[in-house]
Amino acid sequence: MRGTRFFQSIQSKIIIIYVLLILMAMQLIGVYFVRTMERSFIDNFTDSLSKQAYLLANFAEPFLNASQEAGATPEGKKTYADLDEIVTNLFNISDAEIQIIDANGIVLTTSSQSQKSLIGQKNLQAEVISALQGIKDIESETVDTDGTRRKIVAQPIGEGAKVMGAIYIVASMESLYGTMNRINKIFLSGTGIALVLTVLLGVILSHTITNPIKAITKQASAIADGNFNQRMLVEGPDEIGQLGNAFNHMTNRLKEALSSIEEEKEKLASVLSNMNDGVIATDDQGKVIVVNRRAKQMLNIGSQDVTDKDITELLGMPDGNIEGKVKGEQHNASIQIANEEEGDLRLRVVFTAIHRRDKGITGTIAMLHDVTEQEKLEDARREFVANVSHELRTPLTTMKSYLEALDDGALDDPELAHRFVGVMRNETERMIRLVNDLLHLSRLDSRKALISKELTHVPDMLEEVADRFSFQLDQKEISIELDIEAGIQDMLLDRDQIDQVLDNLVSNAIKYTPERGAIVIGARQTGKDWLEVMVQDNGMGIPRKDLSRIFDRFYRVDKARSRNMGGTGLGLSIAREIVKAHGGTITLESELNQGTRVIFALPIQQTEGDTG
Repeated sequence: MRGTRFFQSIQSKIIIIYVLLILMAMQLIGVYFVRTMERSFIDNFTDSLSKQAYLLANFAEPFLNASQEAGATPEGKKTYADLDEIVTNLFNISDAEIQIIDANGIVLTTSSQSQKSLIGQKNLQAEVISALQGIKDIESETVDTDGTRRKIVAQPIGEGAKVMGAIYIVASMESLYGTMNRINKIFLSGTGIALVLTVLLGVILSHTITNPIKAITKQASAIADGNFNQRMLVEGPDEIGQLGNAFNHMTNRLKEALSSIEEEKEKLASVLSNMNDGVIATDDQGKVIVVNRRAKQMLNIGSQDVTDKDITELLGMPDGNIEGKVKGEQHNASIQIANEEEGDLRLRVVFTAIHRRDKGITGTIAMLHDVTEQEKLEDARREFVANVSHELRTPLTTMKSYLEALDDGALDDPELAHRFVGVMRNETERMIRLVNDLLHLSRLDSRKALISKELTHVPDMLEEVADRFSFQLDQKEISIELDIEAGIQDMLLDRDQIDQVLDNLVSNAIKYTPERGAIVIGARQTGKDWLEVMVQDNGMGIPRKDLSRIFDRFYRVDKARSRNMGGTGLGLSIAREIVKAHGGTITLESELNQGTRVIFALPIQQTEGDTG
């Protein structure tokens, strides 16, 4: 794998191209040189043989001429012996055979001792025949059966029509080719040495180009990993140096740009993370690309990654509906989400299209507004108005009926008139209590109710509460028990307000406890900072489904029975607001037909000057 990467690198390509260029040039030069040298050697060799043949023909011509004139005499034989001596000694050519042939093609003499048997025989070689016909400078090449390459040269003896014979030379060319092979080996060795030097020079030269490129690549990788502190070393003003300067400048600009982007991104992330509203951003396909923490809380999706999820699935709205909201005039929609932590949430979703100049709509921003509390307040307001209207209408209707009865003649009957006036008085007092409770709640809500705290002995306060209700307890034969922990410290509280809370709780306990029941009023100190007061009965209790709304205003478990008992439905609401005004908490626990226990906790204060 590493070798594969090397051959794919610029350095290897430069080296390979450089070596191939040098090798190609050397090969072209070598081929031309070898071919030229070979041709030159062969031409010189052939020319040398031709000159030898020409000289030998000149030497042999007088001998052949004398031989033809003298005829076959002993002097002629002497002439041939002299010619043989000349061929053997004077024109001896290494690895060559020289034959002198007469006009009839008969071999007169030969320089090769192994070929003496040919003397007196005819030589029928084509070159000899051509020479005997007066053709000059005849040459050819032949290869023996053993692979030896030979050069054949034939030269006529005499000129014109008077051809007295021929010179026939056969010379071996192996020494010539051996010399050429040695030269080729020397050339190949030189080529190899040159290639090695070329590779070394190529590596050195390529390093001057590839090292800056590698440095830029390394720096680019570091930049991709977020490291902008490295700088490329510029070693010269050439193109690579200019590239290095440009890269360093680009690094600085990129660092500044990314720093600015990161800063803006952090600001945006901080804003999105701390928004009270949810934000969802999608691409042009409706796939979620950004969702902030508040949106996840609202949609009850926890920490799961919803990126690339379809917004229609996330909001539970049809795709066409969302598209219509984005492109239409009405961009608002309302949805309801079941949230385990915060209960059912009512959300108002505002859709806004993301526009790009050349591409139109490229995405959507969905703003999620939690309107649960607003809706609840609106529902509570409507319910409050309806309850107040109902609570006032009932006594007013009763009073109107009795007034009409009195006007119709009941006034003349003293006993009936007295009873009617008593009923109207009770309804009037009921309305006064209702109005006073509403005014009290209004002052507590607006924090205009004065909390005048004074140092109070808690056991005495609880005993007085029990004494105030002794008559009602005796009437229903209900027992009451005080369970007060020893050592409770005196504390600062608004005695009148807390008495109102206790009166309301004990009154409710008496109302909803059957005859011969039991009520317990207890108090204990938890740690050094809190006092817990408990009112418990064994009455009819409250169904579990009503516990969550028991402190709501005008809420009654049994509306008819509560109204008949004279309650306004505001007692527990007022008690909760008084306890909250003291900085405390109140809770209610109840089981149907088992009884009810109400506990409120107050912070213990033992210093003056905490009046609000």
